[in-house]
Amino acid sequence: MKTKYILAALTIISISSLSCKKSFLELSPQNTRLEENYYQNEKDMFEALVATYDVLQWGGYKGYVPETMLGDAASDDTHAGGANAADQPSWVALDNFTLTPSLGPQISIWGRYYAGIYRANLFLEKIDGAETSESFYKRSVAEVKFLRAYYYFMLERWFGNIPLILKTLSPTEYNFPQSKPAAVFAQIEKDLREAIPDLPEMVSGAEAGRISKGAGQSLLARVILFQNKDSRMGEVANLTDSVINSGIYSLVPDFASLWDNENRNSSESIFEIQHSEKSSWGDWGWLPGGEGNIGVQMIGMRDYNGPKYNSGWGFCPVTPELVAVMQGDPRFDATIIDGSQGELSAGFFNTVIDGQNASYKPGYQNTGYFNKKFAPLKAYISPDGTPELNWTNNIIEIRYADVLLMAAEAYARSGNSSMALNYLNQVRTRVGLINAPGINLLQEIYTERRIEFALEGQRYWDLLRTGKASQFLSEKGWRANRNEFLPIPQGEIDNTHGVLIQNLGY
Repeated sequence: MKTKYILAALTIISISSLSCKKSFLELSPQNTRLEENYYQNEKDMFEALVATYDVLQWGGYKGYVPETMLGDAASDDTHAGGANAADQPSWVALDNFTLTPSLGPQISIWGRYYAGIYRANLFLEKIDGAETSESFYKRSVAEVKFLRAYYYFMLERWFGNIPLILKTLSPTEYNFPQSKPAAVFAQIEKDLREAIPDLPEMVSGAEAGRISKGAGQSLLARVILFQNKDSRMGEVANLTDSVINSGIYSLVPDFASLWDNENRNSSESIFEIQHSEKSSWGDWGWLPGGEGNIGVQMIGMRDYNGPKYNSGWGFCPVTPELVAVMQGDPRFDATIIDGSQGELSAGFFNTVIDGQNASYKPGYQNTGYFNKKFAPLKAYISPDGTPELNWTNNIIEIRYADVLLMAAEAYARSGNSSMALNYLNQVRTRVGLINAPGINLLQEIYTERRIEFALEGQRYWDLLRTGKASQFLSEKGWRANRNEFLPIPQGEIDNTHGVLIQNLGY
């Protein structure tokens, strides 16, 4: 942060009652406190804490970067979509793996998460000099370490070779070199292990969205599992068992209700990114300023005409491959909108959707199948601001079903098939399926993960960590020794005068 002025609302959004106002973006400072006398007390540090949380819900930075939808576009569950191939070239490049250092979503991803890391580092530097209670100090430091770990984990998954920055940098330090992935993972795990003891067991009510101990344990399990080392499956099992045995979380009886806005922060939610229409945001030039979920707008049917849904932009149409995998599964109707049957007339596809007559305009790579979990519903359209920027759908980043299936995988890879089947079958029983046969247990778990978390942005990372990306994504253009990572943004390499080294294959 190069400005000396700290605005009265340091963040743009909040998971609490704080909200954004467009006046915060005016050139005249709304509060002229200097940085050196700002971080003085608990109120100041709470605003800095909110600023660190803020980055979680950014749907745009330099381009559209809703994380869930990007993960789907990279996988074999959806195409890129949009109006046409020129609508979002960076998404198309990710979808067919024609990425270059200057083409792709990497600029937005890099900028977004390093903004979060900067805010986390700044908070951790300032908190020791502020007057705060011991309870606030311990909890807020733990939350910020969790968030820094989360931001680094997202960067590490996308880029692999990244700078590991644990302090705010002076202008003479901007040419910061990359670290080995092992060092980054070690820091992520260190931050989480230090955070977990000081995180609260439960959060609820006005604090919904703040980090809990279960979120810390679950994220650490995911981080270790992503590194894909059989020797560490015992650690994953211990962490997931701690969450399961806490008795705090449970599967909701109705799978479809997980994406009902009236059921946000349910008993199944462990780490949920909050969204709101309260800011009434309308500034297309500064997408991080809003609190809404723009990904909802992106995946809606283009020029939809019908009683239930709102028109969207047609991104991430569901692939026939996912449809085939999910046919006959009880979760299909809660996951996928089927608008594939009908006829084309005057550029519109006339069909029946959810038992009601409707029409939409087929977009790029249209298949007739769309994401239902995050579909834009007319019932939730914002009455103020620009509706496309103000969708209130939360993102459940980690839910209890994921913990159960991580535990199942850890036990299966440790040779304990009985425990693995127990956890796997809890997920299946919730939707009325019979117990898994357990003949090819690990593959059964992976199939269950694909169906349970379909269109939640997880499939790509599961393929990558298990070494199956080439098997399932080669037809899309994925190539080993190149597409494991995005290219480092060319502008970042140029700005560091070549200190940053480009990833292999670019």
